[in-house]
Amino acid sequence: MSLQPHQVELLSPARTAEIGREAILHGADAVYIGGPGFGARHNAANSVADIAGLVAFAHRYRVRIFVTLNTILHEAELEPARQLVHALYDAGVDALIVQDMALLEMDLPPIELHASTQCDIRSPAKARFLSDAGFSQLVLARELSITQIREVQAAVAAGAVLEYFIHGALCVAFSGQCYLSHAETGRSANRGDCSQACRLPYTLTDRQGGVIAFDKHLLSMKDNNQSANLAALLGAGIRSFKIEGRYKDMTYVKNITAHYRQLLDGILEGHADLVPASSGRCEFLFRPDPDKTFNRAGTDYFTSGRKADIGAFDSPKFTGTALGVVHRVGPDWLEIATSEAMHNGDGISFMRKREVVGVQVNTVAQRGRNVDGDSIWHVVPNDALVLQGLKPGMAISRNRDHAWEQALLKPSARRSISLRLLLRDVPGGLVLELTDADGVAVAVPAVLPLELARQPQQGDAQAREQLGRLGNTLFVAEVIVLQLSQPWFLPSSVLNQLRRDGVAKLEQARLEVLARGVRKAGLEPPAPYPETSLDYLGNVYNSLAWQFYRRHGVEVIEPAYEAHAEPGEVSLMITKHCLRYAYQLCPKQARGVTGVMGQVRADPLVLKSGTETYTLRFECRPCEMHVMGTMKPHIARQPRPGSDGQAMPLVFFQKESV
Repeated sequence: MSLQPHQVELLSPARTAEIGREAILHGADAVYIGGPGFGARHNAANSVADIAGLVAFAHRYRVRIFVTLNTILHEAELEPARQLVHALYDAGVDALIVQDMALLEMDLPPIELHASTQCDIRSPAKARFLSDAGFSQLVLARELSITQIREVQAAVAAGAVLEYFIHGALCVAFSGQCYLSHAETGRSANRGDCSQACRLPYTLTDRQGGVIAFDKHLLSMKDNNQSANLAALLGAGIRSFKIEGRYKDMTYVKNITAHYRQLLDGILEGHADLVPASSGRCEFLFRPDPDKTFNRAGTDYFTSGRKADIGAFDSPKFTGTALGVVHRVGPDWLEIATSEAMHNGDGISFMRKREVVGVQVNTVAQRGRNVDGDSIWHVVPNDALVLQGLKPGMAISRNRDHAWEQALLKPSARRSISLRLLLRDVPGGLVLELTDADGVAVAVPAVLPLELARQPQQGDAQAREQLGRLGNTLFVAEVIVLQLSQPWFLPSSVLNQLRRDGVAKLEQARLEVLARGVRKAGLEPPAPYPETSLDYLGNVYNSLAWQFYRRHGVEVIEPAYEAHAEPGEVSLMITKHCLRYAYQLCPKQARGVTGVMGQVRADPLVLKSGTETYTLRFECRPCEMHVMGTMKPHIARQPRPGSDGQAMPLVFFQKESV
């Protein structure tokens, strides 16, 4: 079950198998989920048995299940990882999302491999190499523009499916190229244990110590939202549209999946050559709204070019959606003027200096209207102390819409596959033929003596009603045809049994015709890697990864950051986000312009958080920022085979040329 060029895939996250099922019911064509280990999210693990249950549910709708196995692996983890892959394959998993090239050197079952965003796929050459090496699907860097994606597609051609993040939290660094967490805490992002140092407050100063920004969340990005760019991304060659969020709750996954399902369906209606990658249409029992679930405001990042307002500098928290303004404030109550309806249990928030303050509402009551026609709501919060500092005219947001969330706590979507039912008579009885929207057809017989009906017209209506009672199955009757030579009496018990047998047979037939994807073979002889040397940014952490790159022509291989034993100053983060640009200090901005922030302040700029100090280095040609700091080794040695075939410490082959 591989994704074909004419198929468009909406790929949703799942922290648990239960959330995965809801993602499917709300329109996902594929779901990605963490297994029991090596999944880059320590707190989002699932057993193989739970994943197997999700696979069985998903395949009924031709939805694919991907498992994340995208950490870099210790030498001691290679065999457990290999065994896990076999178990996942036996569970029916469709593909693995991986970062460590060691997996391509293992004896694995024929399961599809997808290159994780942690592989840092930013160039056509890197994408082409990974396609040639055996990856079926490539998760492109979030930082790529529409033009760059089109260039990657031209290089890869039909060799691999291109996947792109369209919604959710943004890592400020190029994925796989951030070591800030490991430097500060020993928790490696490439090992699935990121401490999210990018969400901390920082102070930015110039070389003379002048403060440019004080105590701001300078490395915290707004959330990705590509709602307006889906058609352009489709035109550039994206076929898998990925939603971030393996730590997110059920409400987020339901809402965001449904939002993009509606948008994509609207676009696909105008493209006769493109179809959804799975079966069924969704009916939603709520109004999808991405602004109502956790977000840090939205940005399309670099998809349509560089912008200055991509950062969530004031707060990494969810401030909510604009609700109204404070009308009056009492000792333990306030009044809010708003055009929106409020409900008991809502959450409201406001800014107190640079801090987002939120509180839950115990009770609300409407108290007339103001001169502008807005409703005045009398609000009693569950904590009166929060009201300190509130004044009339201050803006109020709502960060929890209780009534809307309650709708999502109930069954909130139905996904069904259209069915054509044909009942005809044959010598000795009846035959019911069922054909679904995917063209899968079955027939079930009923042997019985046929008698003429006393009330033919009433009998036809009753027969259609009985055959259309598909209830809790995944099918819905679109057309029911009675092709009978005579107006026969049709017992309800016979029709019900035919329907039940037909549905069971059709579900089994759908699974039998489902072709499982296979692992794509790498080119022989092996395609050369675009570079002949790799430094620590290559994340080579074990002997098999070293072997992979050697086989593909890399001559100089440094160990991963996590394996270095000697301290030294390195780029702890490489990012397309530029603080010089954000604060109008970029030389390109200032060229020919008088008075950009008074002057372009001299490098270096310095970033401070607590006791940690980092120097910022700016690479203007690729337009990138490097956060420079000291390498702090925590785990220093991993074995690898040396040129003599003997194991030796991985750190020993730093800058070795073989």
